[in-house]
Amino acid sequence: MASQDYYAILGVPRTATEKEIKSAFRKLARKYHPDVNPGDKSAEERFKEINEAYEVLSNPESRKKYDQYGQNWKHADQFEAARQAGQRASRTRGGRTVTFDFDDFVSSSGGGGAGFGDIFEQFFRSEPRRGGTAGRRTATRGQDIEHPVEISLEEAFNGTTRMLELTSEQTCPVCKGSGRSGGKPCPECFATGLVTKPKRIEVKIPPGVTTGSRVRIAGEGGAGLGGGPKGDLFLVISVRPHPLFERKGDDLYVDITVPLVDAVLGGEALVPTPKGTRLALKIPPETQNGRVIRLAGQGMPKLGGGGQRGDLYAKVNVQLPTNLTPAQRSLFEQLRASQVR
Repeated sequence: MASQDYYAILGVPRTATEKEIKSAFRKLARKYHPDVNPGDKSAEERFKEINEAYEVLSNPESRKKYDQYGQNWKHADQFEAARQAGQRASRTRGGRTVTFDFDDFVSSSGGGGAGFGDIFEQFFRSEPRRGGTAGRRTATRGQDIEHPVEISLEEAFNGTTRMLELTSEQTCPVCKGSGRSGGKPCPECFATGLVTKPKRIEVKIPPGVTTGSRVRIAGEGGAGLGGGPKGDLFLVISVRPHPLFERKGDDLYVDITVPLVDAVLGGEALVPTPKGTRLALKIPPETQNGRVIRLAGQGMPKLGGGGQRGDLYAKVNVQLPTNLTPAQRSLFEQLRASQVR
């Protein structure tokens, strides 16, 4: 998405109000939501674009940075720090003074602050090599990246995998990560030493995750600078609501319907599970409507719990008979007559 316009994605002008942005997002989200377009990969990708655009434009601070720096808004703080440090700066290296002109960098990179990373870190943290040759950049660990992932309750129960389409930061092939080419700021990477390329990776989501869980994928984040290690990728999990089960922590709650005669005399009911199976549950005699019966160890797996699971709670809804035959009605009348008043 590096070259796409967030305003264009949401279909709003750059002058749009917060209300207009939210309204546009809701309209598009309803249209392209995966639940509305099951199996449609293009709709799924469109939904991801809409979410990303809304996350940036709905936040006043990130929107301000985006308006000023475009797709490189994440580098805004670094750019401002460099600008505030002064238009010109000097450092004595190898017995001579080298001057760095900030405006020269901006003009050579096309202006607008696009993608320059931390300029002063690149220049002033360099240390001279022996013999006074070109400096070496300080090794810096890459940024951690968060990526939202929506899954079903069944996938959270069993664990699942996802194939992600990411934009991966890699060492610039022109300047080899130095940020400079031919003695000038590298035009290929805008002196950051990094370029972005599309990348597909398959990730595993363990059983037991819940909304808000963060799954770490080591070494799949932003590229490091100066030989530094890559950052990590964090999957931010969102579990869709389920039509049958209500989840509370590692426990699950489900409603079951029990005929009146079984509630009075005792019987058996089948309880659904997220595995798609049904468990036979004994209904004790004289079970009251609304009673909750616990099935131990039949709930959600505990994340990192070594196979431990929560409980499944079945709430009894007693079903009253309808369309009684004369004989059945007579039995109920006899029951009413026998009750002690």
